[in-house]
Amino acid sequence: MTTRLPRLALYAALVIITGLFLGPFGWLVITALKSTSELAASPVHWWPHDLKWGNFADAFTNIDFLGYARNSLIIATIYATLVTLSSAWVGFGFARLSAPGKKQMFGVLLGTMMLPQMITLFPTYLIFAKLGMVDTYWPWVLWGLSGAPFLIFLFRQFFAGMPRELEEAAIVDGCGWSGIFWRIFLPQSWPALATSFVIAFTWSWGDYIAPMLLLSNDRSTLAVAISTSYVNAQGLPVNNWIAAGTVMYVVPILLIFLVAQRGFVTGMSTSGLK
Repeated sequence: MTTRLPRLALYAALVIITGLFLGPFGWLVITALKSTSELAASPVHWWPHDLKWGNFADAFTNIDFLGYARNSLIIATIYATLVTLSSAWVGFGFARLSAPGKKQMFGVLLGTMMLPQMITLFPTYLIFAKLGMVDTYWPWVLWGLSGAPFLIFLFRQFFAGMPRELEEAAIVDGCGWSGIFWRIFLPQSWPALATSFVIAFTWSWGDYIAPMLLLSNDRSTLAVAISTSYVNAQGLPVNNWIAAGTVMYVVPILLIFLVAQRGFVTGMSTSGLK
């Protein structure tokens, strides 16, 4: 009995915390199922009297939902793939190679994580405008190739924990550092690769400011379209359509996480010793 009580208390705390996290999403779903009059009612209607499933159809058909989703998918996939590979390459260098000033450079890299996005976004926009890259996908290609400080740190920590015997055996066999990375370390790092891809995809899929600045309406992303395109004849936002569109907008992220979640918790860095 004494051992069961702490476990019950732990489960109760986990249920409460889970409810706090799921509460906003649950309220979003409820809002998506309300009518316009119920949204404007005072006092608040906590539960809709008649579930308006047609709000999802209206949110899907009142904008080019699939077209904007395709744009978001292209941008997020390009960025997530490139930034994962480039961050893994840089993280490998910080973890396994020796060079003068490496620790100082790594400290500067970590310091850039404290810079807000707005500080670098506008100078970057001016550079892309001068280069004629506005309203193209090239900014996300270049951002992906430049790596991300947090992901570089993630890969550096992962590669630093891998046994030294892996690269020593490869060097004895005549393999260079590039081959060691692509043939040995990268295949062993699929948990970090999955984690990095999901994080980067989520960053890009949920980004609003950069697509708003750099892309025209036809090339814009689903995040921008949902926040700006659901309006009535008076130009006022239709909140139940916005909520329904947002629920559908979250689905791809949930699917990607469900597919890649094993990468967060499985994989042993020493498996290459076999």
